[in-house]
Amino acid sequence: MGKRDFERLHHVAFFDAMATELPDEYEPQEVNHLTLVYFAVGGLSLLRELDRINKDEIAKWVLSFQVHPEANDDIGVGLFYGFCGSRSTQFPLPNVKFQILKLIVSNIKACSVSGSLPMIVSHLASTYSALAILKIIGYDLASIDCKALLLSLKKLQQPDGSFMPTHIGAETDLRFVYCAAAICSMLDDWTGMDKLKAKEYILSCQSYDGGFGMVPGSESHGGGTFCAVAALHLMGFIQVDLASNLRDSTSIDICMLLKWCLQVELVLNHVSAISPLVPSHVIL
Repeated sequence: MGKRDFERLHHVAFFDAMATELPDEYEPQEVNHLTLVYFAVGGLSLLRELDRINKDEIAKWVLSFQVHPEANDDIGVGLFYGFCGSRSTQFPLPNVKFQILKLIVSNIKACSVSGSLPMIVSHLASTYSALAILKIIGYDLASIDCKALLLSLKKLQQPDGSFMPTHIGAETDLRFVYCAAAICSMLDDWTGMDKLKAKEYILSCQSYDGGFGMVPGSESHGGGTFCAVAALHLMGFIQVDLASNLRDSTSIDICMLLKWCLQVELVLNHVSAISPLVPSHVIL
């Protein structure tokens, strides 16, 4: 099976289409619309083709997904004032008073009883995608009213340092610790999280072999390892140069991590040599 050349123009055309509207095949993924656009805009940026999109229109579209409190007193009611992932999760609520949402959030059981009431649900991953898109296209993030976003973000952090992705509850793992760290880093404001608690949670996810599982006690995973290392770097707990990290005994086990990464690389190369048809994720 011979190597194929990188079809650059085909990639550009695909990303260009995804950055404007979802192709028919992707309509079932509407709930992740904002994240898909992040991949498209990020891809165009890597290919040096950002001039193909209308950056002002993209910024306006992204900003329309942010959830805002109706008043300052609403910031502490438990809602996360981040970005919704799509129109179907945004629910403008033209005829439902905000007081009803306060009641629902204060008593989560009411959500199942009041299933007919729509609910605004912003998400950590969608918020990360939104801010990343804005940063890629050169939008000034300092112009965003981030007070409510950061205050409500901190309420998503759990006692063990992990993060829930939404205010209505969901799984907690390294993906959302990374999203929280990236959000604070992009906004240049760390009031949205307790970095020391987050660090302790990340360290608890390092497995015996040096990699990181998504949650404490789980097997090492490529995505979890990226989220762990990237979050620690963004928070300032590990440095870019290897020597500094090796001298810091309070951080992660760098030697074991490097060993795990090299072993994974060797196995991947071995699998690729045997059969190019074997997907690389099978060994992660």
